[in-house]
Amino acid sequence: MTLKDQITEDMKTAMRAKDSERLGTIRLLLAACKQKEVDERVVLDDVAVVAIVDKLIKQRKDSIEAFQKAARTDLADKEAAEMKILQAYLPARMSAEEVSAAVKAIVAELGASGPGDMGKVMGAVKTQLAGKADMGQVSAAVKAALAG
Repeated sequence: MTLKDQITEDMKTAMRAKDSERLGTIRLLLAACKQKEVDERVVLDDVAVVAIVDKLIKQRKDSIEAFQKAARTDLADKEAAEMKILQAYLPARMSAEEVSAAVKAIVAELGASGPGDMGKVMGAVKTQLAGKADMGQVSAAVKAALAG
């Protein structure tokens, strides 16, 4: 069963359970997937769905930060709940040590050195670690590997 099929099944389950919060979040995710399919005229695979989930989670994180600055804990809590539901669709994340080791291996493989090679390294890292690691964490690991 593909990830998209799993999300659709979860939506049906949420409908039957009358879980409106979960249902709304899943519908939002499916709408984002459908939008991508229509815009690019493609059928999404699991990697593309994970990328969409990642994007939605990043949006939630940004919203939570903004709501907390504005002292709107009610809205921040709602965003946090949505983020938790979305995180269930991500594959297991790599630890910081695993990310660092993978980045160092890629830097050595490319023979990169210095901050000027950051773009080249990030391109290679994104293809290998997409969906497996937080890209903010990956970027920090690349900077550290190229600086040291």
